[in-house]
Parts: sequence; C-alpha cells; structure tokens
Amino acid sequence: MPHTIASRPEVHGHRGCRGLRPENTMPGFLHALSLGVDVLELDVVISADNQVVVSHEPWFSSAICRLPSGLPIPSGSEQEHNLYQLPYSAIKQYDCGLTPHPGFPFQQPVAAVKPLLRDVLTQVSAAAQTMGRALPRFSIEIKSEPGGDGVFHPAPARFVQLVMEVVLASEFQDRTTLLSFDPRILQVAHTQYPTVPLCLLVEDEIPLSTHLQKLGFIPAVYGPRFSLVTAELVAAVHVLGMRIIPWTVNEPDAMKALLSMHVDGLTTDYPDRLALLTS
Repeated sequence: MPHTIASRPEVHGHRGCRGLRPENTMPGFLHALSLGVDVLELDVVISADNQVVVSHEPWFSSAICRLPSGLPIPSGSEQEHNLYQLPYSAIKQYDCGLTPHPGFPFQQPVAAVKPLLRDVLTQVSAAAQTMGRALPRFSIEIKSEPGGDGVFHPAPARFVQLVMEVVLASEFQDRTTLLSFDPRILQVAHTQYPTVPLCLLVEDEIPLSTHLQKLGFIPAVYGPRFSLVTAELVAAVHVLGMRIIPWTVNEPDAMKALLSMHVDGLTTDYPDRLALLTS
C-alpha cells in the first residue's frame, strides 16, 4: 500500500519521558500523557512468575535502581538481580525512581517501581479519561537476543505470547505496535498475530534491503537510530509502504533536520521539546 505522509509527525515519548521523569515508570508515563504525546514507548521483560514487567534491562541497573534495603546496587553485580529469576513480588521491592540519572539533569526523581504492563495500560487509560485526553497509542519493545533465551527471557514464541495476552486483554489491542531489534520476535508475531503492526529497530549501517531480506517480510514501521537517517532512506522506506520513526532524538536541531525529511514521527526523551516543533 502506498505511503501517505501524515499532516503532523507523531510524538513518541521514549520510556515515557526519560529526560523529565524516571524511565519506564508510572510517573513517567503519566507525565508524558499530560504533555500530549501521541505514543508511549516502553520496554518489556518477563519475571520468574511469567509477569510482563516494564523494564529496559532484564536486570536492575545500578545507575537508576536501589536494593530493597534502599542501598545502591553495586556496580558489576547488576546481572545477579535478574528479573527473569525473580517473582514480581520481589521485583516491586526495588526502587528505580529516586536515584538521579547521570545523563538527564532535568529528570525529577520520584519513588517508583518497575510496573507491570497490565497496570500501565489500565492506569494510562484511566488517566487519559481524567485528563480529558484521547487514548495514546503504545509502542512496546520486546527486549530479546538469542544468547538471552532461557537466561534473561523466554524463547521468542513464549515471550510474544505473554506480551500479547496482556495487550489483547486491554483496550489498547488496536492501539499497539510491537518493536524489536530481534528479527525472531517479529517473525513470530507476524505469523501468530498478523494484524498487529510491527516495527523493526535498527542501530547499524547494514542496508535497508538486507535487513528486510533477513526479516522475511515488510513490517509496518522501520525504526532506525536517528543518526542513520537520510532523505534517501526515508524515501526508500516510504516507497515500500512503511512508516519511519527514528530514535532517540533529543536536540531541537536534530529534530528539525529529521522533520524536514518527512519522517512519520520521532522517539524522544523530551516530548515537550518535540511538541513545540510539531504543534
């Protein structure tokens, strides 16, 4: 199907709004919603009791999380706190909001735990109604790699199944895109859930055609690292009927340059900055 350029590029809040509130937390998602994002982007992993947990890493990062005791997580011991080996009852004892992120000086620390995906969907829905805002869409990245199968996450088929069970039980079942760097995840989703929009994430300079050949089909969205984007790439993606949503773009000059190339949206830690350019 030919691509149609939208009248306004979408604002995708990266991990909620990582530049303003702790990443992948309810305070971050709700603040991003209040800023009017079109799409909430988040990452998911799986707990020992098969709960879908919102987290970028399948362990507790020492940069942003604290032990249940309140003490810092010692650097180098992070993978000892493997979420795939912990039930959610243990996971929610860790705080991942009070430690200031060294890379985001404008982030406001607030007590927060790694939430369950189902709770994020429920609370965002309720908050949108309270705020009088339209429901946002969700971009859910499934964090997976072959070496992590059975160690930090289930194999792709089970991983996709667990995530989709949560999505399909929510009112966001028609407002969700699945994202992954792992072609195996997208191949399973394409076969098992053919109506769900999929996004191939890319962070290398391998040509578009090579990535698509390896994937085996044309996904709805192509998600390259923003520094890889050229006018030629945007045109090639659009010719194939895909949308292009680069990540993660935080500086206004870079945002302006990409918007001038007619990308379909941008993923950013600072949705307030991007909203000023797309309103």
